[in-house]
Amino acid sequence: MAPAPPDLLDRRCEITGPVERKMMINALNSGARVFMADFEDANSPTWTNVVQGQVNVRDALRRELELDTGEKQYRLNDELATLVIRPRGWHLPERHYEVDGEPISASLFDFGLAFFHGARYFYLPKLESHLEARLWADAFRLAGDPSIRCTVLIETILAAFEMDEILYELRDYGCALNAGRWDYIFSVIKKLRARGWVLPDRVQVTMTVPFMRSYAELLVRTCHRRGAHAIGGMAAFIPSRRDPEVNRVALAKVREDKEREAGQGFDGTWVAHPDLVPVATEEFDAVLGDRPNQLERLREDVVLDEAALLSIPETPGEITEQGLRTNVSVGIRYLDSWLHGVGAAAIDNLMEDAATAEISRSQVWQWVRAGRFTPKEVRAEAERVEAGAEAKELFLGLALAEELEEFLTLPAYTHLE
Repeated sequence: MAPAPPDLLDRRCEITGPVERKMMINALNSGARVFMADFEDANSPTWTNVVQGQVNVRDALRRELELDTGEKQYRLNDELATLVIRPRGWHLPERHYEVDGEPISASLFDFGLAFFHGARYFYLPKLESHLEARLWADAFRLAGDPSIRCTVLIETILAAFEMDEILYELRDYGCALNAGRWDYIFSVIKKLRARGWVLPDRVQVTMTVPFMRSYAELLVRTCHRRGAHAIGGMAAFIPSRRDPEVNRVALAKVREDKEREAGQGFDGTWVAHPDLVPVATEEFDAVLGDRPNQLERLREDVVLDEAALLSIPETPGEITEQGLRTNVSVGIRYLDSWLHGVGAAAIDNLMEDAATAEISRSQVWQWVRAGRFTPKEVRAEAERVEAGAEAKELFLGLALAEELEEFLTLPAYTHLE
């Protein structure tokens, strides 16, 4: 693998968030080692958001990013997180910009502009095969700068079977893989739906259930054998500065999650809120000490096992009415936020984005198809949600469709400006 540059050797805590000006400033100042600025799941791709996001990225790269709200001024500190850009996935178009009369790939649009403004580090989402990795390698070669480095999100069940091949295709540019846990669960539901496997309530599908633990440990083993960093998954909990009990529970769950990842051999992890940076950093400090990473930990004890990756039927848990209520409520409220131009929404003390909305609607679809709930029950739950009619109609159309839509953002994109 291409060597990691000095500012990507230590990635023990990474913070993620949308390309919104204030949130970018807070993330860059958070004390995290890396900030992933997200044009994908945390961004509602209105044309205004996409263009302003590129302006914000340009200003951040020039260290000129600032904001004056009239009540408060936001400025960059002297010491900042390393900026990494996540463009949209290969499946998404950017209809506002055409090449030869056709909408350009949103992936290439986001990458091209960010690269033009000086970005050299990228997160690559939604890959399903080494051929998609090869396409990114072609784009990087065309850009013509060998200093480009990328981290691939392993967030589909298909990519989990091709991690070595993906690293090989990006060997001149790739330096890490990331365990994209929420989209991974969605991918399992989507890609294996014909097998009749049904997952329990999403809150019960944690990183400790057999198929998720196997995927995470295999990722660490694969990365470290190739000299690549292994980055852990998202802590979506949002600490509360007003409710001590909510704050206590959130911090305890994050601490437990990050302690497990550090113990498994991950070199770093993700958080969604600046207040979680010290907690995640502390857990990785306890394992890493003064070392920048633990690439030397090869995890040779992990067995390459197809059956373990496909042990979905062994997932413990139950399908409950509360689980249905949560999925319908979160899915609709998130879509309502997304349709109004907000791609990262705080809902019930969790930071929700398109990945968690995908789990919500696909689980409801799966449960209805399996006979666990009726369409009438789903519609009744939707009526209880405080959200706009457009979001409810869109969610129900997806959750109750005869066939499972590949990505909710494709039909939803037609509703944006």
